Amino acid sequence: MSELLGIGKESRKRLRNILIETQGTITVEQASQTLSLPLDKTARLLSRWTKQGWLRRVRRGLYVPVPLEAASPEIAIEDPWLIADSLFNPCYIGGWSAAEYWDLTEQIFNAIVVLTTTKPRKRKQAIAGINFFLKTVASDRLFGTKTVWRERIKVQVSDPGRTIIDLLDDPRLGGGIRPCYDIIVNYLNSDNKDLNLLLKYAERLGNGAVFKRMGYLIEGVLPEEKEFLAECLARIKKGKSKLDPALSAERLVTKWQLWVPNSWKEGK
Repeated sequence: MSELLGIGKESRKRLRNILIETQGTITVEQASQTLSLPLDKTARLLSRWTKQGWLRRVRRGLYVPVPLEAASPEIAIEDPWLIADSLFNPCYIGGWSAAEYWDLTEQIFNAIVVLTTTKPRKRKQAIAGINFFLKTVASDRLFGTKTVWRERIKVQVSDPGRTIIDLLDDPRLGGGIRPCYDIIVNYLNSDNKDLNLLLKYAERLGNGAVFKRMGYLIEGVLPEEKEFLAECLARIKKGKSKLDPALSAERLVTKWQLWVPNSWKEGK
């Protein structure tokens, strides 16, 4: 479709009612309930509007409206967070995407990080031109989030402290340990800094490697935080971990029982 086609009076009324009742995304179920129509008839109606250029199909059963000012239905999705919430809920936006939201990084990433209780077949997905980086988590790990409003829809995003703990738990969520380190330094230099909260979240997450990475990295930035560092040391479990599981690590920091690359010096 290169342009939007005309729409009849009845269809216009129905579409307007759907847009009033939904925000950002439209599912067949939502439209069916709004119009009091069977699911199969509603699905055909949405499909027809898509062919006419009034809607864009994101994935089977999920649509977004095309703005009236758009010259073509092939528009960029205005708010990928709404798509993430519709596709992967229960979930929250985390990792580098949350770090961007909280101004903890100036680095530009080309995907949205979503931590979800669903089990998608692929960890990396491209949907309607949006790249998603997905990680499945247990439902009891959906904590430490904040509610943000996106077009009158509530979306969950990890708060600054939970964002840091997630990066320490899985450095892939920050693009690797080096950009994670930069995000952590920015957090420690921000008004969001809360070392007690980091301990609380790490304890609840239950990954001993988090205390090793957290203690080692924060000791290099804030060696004066002796009480906090002692708390990290007290929670270290037996066994050795890697600073970043994706990197080769030749040097063992015995204090933290952490394998670190030879090239690692304060994140460089």
